[in-house]
Amino acid sequence: MTNRAIVIVLDGVGAGPASDTAAYGDAGSDTLVNLASAVGGLRVPNLANLGLGRMSAIAGVPADERPNGSWGRLQAVNPGKDSTSGHWELAGIHLDRPFPTYPHGFPTEVIAAFEKAIDRPSIGNVVASGTDIIQRLGDEHVRTGSPIVYTSGDSVFQIAAHEEKVSLEQLYDWCRTARRLLVPPHAVGRVIARPFVGESTSYVRTGNRRDFSIDPTGPTMLDRIKEAGLPVVAIGKIVDLFAGRGQTEQHLTHNNSEGMAAILEALDRVEAGLVMANLVDFDMLWGHRNDPQGFHSGLQAFDAWLPGALSRLRPGDLLMLTADHGNDPTTASTDHSRELVPLIVAGPSVRAGVDLGIRDTFSDLGATVLDHLGLPPPAHGRSFLPDIRPGGAS
Repeated sequence: MTNRAIVIVLDGVGAGPASDTAAYGDAGSDTLVNLASAVGGLRVPNLANLGLGRMSAIAGVPADERPNGSWGRLQAVNPGKDSTSGHWELAGIHLDRPFPTYPHGFPTEVIAAFEKAIDRPSIGNVVASGTDIIQRLGDEHVRTGSPIVYTSGDSVFQIAAHEEKVSLEQLYDWCRTARRLLVPPHAVGRVIARPFVGESTSYVRTGNRRDFSIDPTGPTMLDRIKEAGLPVVAIGKIVDLFAGRGQTEQHLTHNNSEGMAAILEALDRVEAGLVMANLVDFDMLWGHRNDPQGFHSGLQAFDAWLPGALSRLRPGDLLMLTADHGNDPTTASTDHSRELVPLIVAGPSVRAGVDLGIRDTFSDLGATVLDHLGLPPPAHGRSFLPDIRPGGAS
């Protein structure tokens, strides 16, 4: 039997307070529970059938007494609450310090080096919401051609530019330049291209975002699987968050719909190894914009898509749904939230109805993937595969 692991990261879909949520200024954040309360209950019957309602008390999601999946939650040990540290921990990397953040903008020497390298001034250099800053500075950018540089509560150097003023390739090249310049102590987790279009007072961001991550600081489960000669199919932000490493196929996507289509295509074609996807819209479109209704609609669309994915699973397949951090759309903050993340496990050979509890690290997921594929254990994480094998101990 040829084994496959399918990992789908629902970006920003947090699953409740972690032990250190308050320390990150996120007391009260609980993405799924607060979202459910805000919309009058979640309507996601297929996720409920896999055990979502057994994870915690989520309005509208029944605690199915005979779920078809197993469930748990993952606690982060990596410092921070950003996509890079979350994905890296899922894949087995533990960090000893957080990526740097810039609550007052980037130091003069960082901006000066960037401007010299691209041979033009920049504007902004503030902490801002991406949708707000293009309204505030979009006209000046269009008039001058100066890129808009900004950051957030995460370790990011973001560059916004109008697609009709600056070509996408030019914007991506500026991002590559910034990525090359941002070395310790300013080695931010990601440089992000934020293209937009439109006219004055009504600028809108496009789906042509790109993330330029720092190189992983150690071997990941993707590296180990590729080195073993197995396929590793990276879909969506996975391509960028691991800086292209440990991947045999790369499929950049613009939204959840494209990501879900790419997952189905891979399930129909790829015979073994890992398919790992990030579905970005929960975070990018609805979490950061404090849009509970949009967030719920996105979950409903994913829930409606899920049976098609489940029907494509074969003996030897292990499907895991999780997240990289929270992004509660009901709080005043527009930043990520430090939360537990969900863990739902399904597949033809998975023992259903197992409560996997709160795991000590996101890396338990990566350890389980490697175990499932018959590869040696990683440095971090403990496989829960024995618990979900038929006849295993719960």
